[in-house]
Amino acid sequence: MDPESGKSDDHQKKVSWKAVLLLAYQSLGVAYGDLSISPLYVFKSTFAEDIEHSETNIEIYGALSFVFWTLTLLPLFKYVFIVLRADDNGEGGTFALYSLICRHANVSLLPNRQLADEQLSTYTIEPPTETETNSRLKFLLEKHKTLHTVLLIVVMLGTGMVIGDGVLTPTMSVFSAVSGLELSMSKQHHEFAVVPITCFIIICLFALQHYGTHRVSFLFAPIILVWLICISALGIYNIATWNPRIFQALSPYYMFNFLKKTKKGSEAMFADLGHFSYLSMQIAFTLIVYPALILAYMGQAAYLSKHHMIDSGYKIGFYVYVPEVIRWPVLILAIFAAAVGSQAIISCTFSIINQSQAHGCFPRVKVIHTSDKISGQIYIPEINWILMILCIAVAVGFRNLKHLGNAQGLALMTVMLVTTCLTSLVMILSWKRSPLVALSFLVIFGSIEIFYFSASLTKFLDGAWLPILLAILLMTIMFIWHYATTKKYEHDFQNKVSLEWLLALGENIGVARVPGIGLVYTDLISGVPSNFSRFITNLPAYHRILVFVCIKYVPVPFVPPAERYLLGRVGPEEHRSYRCIVRYGYRDVHQDVNSFETELVASLADFIRMEVKYDRGRERQSMDEADRRLTVIGSSCINEIEETFGFGSVSVELPSSESNAEIKPAVVGKKVRFLIEGSGPSLVSPVSEELNDLFEACEAGTAFILGNSHVKTKPGSHIFKKFAIDIGYNFLKRNCRGPEVALRVPPASLLEVGMVYVF
Repeated sequence: MDPESGKSDDHQKKVSWKAVLLLAYQSLGVAYGDLSISPLYVFKSTFAEDIEHSETNIEIYGALSFVFWTLTLLPLFKYVFIVLRADDNGEGGTFALYSLICRHANVSLLPNRQLADEQLSTYTIEPPTETETNSRLKFLLEKHKTLHTVLLIVVMLGTGMVIGDGVLTPTMSVFSAVSGLELSMSKQHHEFAVVPITCFIIICLFALQHYGTHRVSFLFAPIILVWLICISALGIYNIATWNPRIFQALSPYYMFNFLKKTKKGSEAMFADLGHFSYLSMQIAFTLIVYPALILAYMGQAAYLSKHHMIDSGYKIGFYVYVPEVIRWPVLILAIFAAAVGSQAIISCTFSIINQSQAHGCFPRVKVIHTSDKISGQIYIPEINWILMILCIAVAVGFRNLKHLGNAQGLALMTVMLVTTCLTSLVMILSWKRSPLVALSFLVIFGSIEIFYFSASLTKFLDGAWLPILLAILLMTIMFIWHYATTKKYEHDFQNKVSLEWLLALGENIGVARVPGIGLVYTDLISGVPSNFSRFITNLPAYHRILVFVCIKYVPVPFVPPAERYLLGRVGPEEHRSYRCIVRYGYRDVHQDVNSFETELVASLADFIRMEVKYDRGRERQSMDEADRRLTVIGSSCINEIEETFGFGSVSVELPSSESNAEIKPAVVGKKVRFLIEGSGPSLVSPVSEELNDLFEACEAGTAFILGNSHVKTKPGSHIFKKFAIDIGYNFLKRNCRGPEVALRVPPASLLEVGMVYVF
């Protein structure tokens, strides 16, 4: 290597480390906001009212020992060093783990898996190198459909608890921050002021969501960094002032002594950690968040160890150990930090609902992307206002920090248990680790989490019932929607129309071809959907260019634009019918209808040209084989064709040309100009004719044909099925967004076909 190249390599390393450190700094506000504000309420929620604090400080030392070892074993060792590696191309969470499992084992309940999906560059599935034990586990999971359902229910449970945490964390955080007013007001005025102020801050927080967090996210990291520095300084001050020997409480001895005396579990674990797989996340937690939290908890314990007597008039809380001279600035900083921490879990709730919707596990909602540059910045209006109403109801109904802590503790521990179970499967199926390693991980961390989970369950009547109620409600909604979606797909698959029927349609039986492009939306990846036959029965005409469009979600976070479209023919060339499978990841941005229509037509033109190269010398295939053979159309394919044949391709917003070969669509809003004549000798007459038909149809306009379904059960179905379909699903369908909203179809171009599904 020459000196110049070595210098360049060193410079690149320095730049990459600068980028990592910058990401670590930014992650403080985005990922660790809710965890960083946990000192506001952990000790207040840990001590039960019936535990008397003795002069020997067994309870305080024991609680601190619990906090220290919980933060060390679960967030630090489990999440930062193990779980963060179980990412899905940089994405985390219950559905990200579920997607990893679905990629390595055929356990998805939606039967639309294709071999072409595994060829995506983001699919990242390795060649099969399983051991015999791993192969047996994979075979067992794939063989029994009951296990597929159980796995999905576990994922839904974790998702429901995360959404429940989206209700509890903002309420808990803001209520804890505002509760500092109790030291400056009488008890009567305090109770009168805290709840209204909490509700006002919650309303402001949710009212600002539609602007998007990217506008103010640059403030998140500085606020949390200042907050962490503040609680670290307070911790050091109180340790030095009140009890320098508080370090002794880090011994596990005090934790077991605490259990022996109280005979109760501790609810000290309220740590919430974002599931991000970045080196920056590990650096931020290990070097900044973890030490700051430990110092903060030790400072609180040091103060309480000298002010623990009940008759002394002191209360257990965060603000009692803050010196009075800086109490108001700390109170204001705590409110800002609570708002940032709440924002993190609200954004997480939006994200996980979007993922649930992509997996067919949640009713359709309107997803608004608030940033063109940051794909993860989304806003869901319906969910936002429902969360706000629930947060206000919880704040007004509970008015008790301890009950809120009980509820939040159960939600968090359930999510951690689900994550542990799913990560164990990922270790075997994705990481190719020995089942013994996965079992050890499950036993070690699962036993700790079950201990905390059982402790939270003992507080069922004291607030822990709320996340259970929310999770049951959400799981019921998700399971009913997923069950009906799967049944509809099976019904469409069993009742799809043969290609022979489609090809038999013609003028001799009174069916006409009209100008334009008809986009028939379907969930099927092959065959002609039954809703199209219903459309022809009621309106004996269809468009000159017919495209069966399937919007499909692949178990990856993102699908590259160059690999998004799978195109193929339905029938012979002269029929002008095509199939287009549009693949999205569960974190992908849905396209605007204008850009989608533009890209679709452009991809069809490139597909027609591509067949000139790949069909030359190929024997004529049967109609079924032609329907199954799909081609990925992307930038790499287009470039390859241009280099081979030398003809002009479809271009976007090209300058005006004087060439007679250029045809501009007359439809308002279209920005595609087609060059149908080229210099290459391979652009033969049939291809030119087919391209001309496509461009003329584009000028005539596009119609979007969607099915408007009504679902009901067969006579004699059992009562649970009747409740799920006739009542549950139809109620959800009537009160959620229609498919035209989710697909962004313009109402003026929409044709709906009524369909009745009987299960």
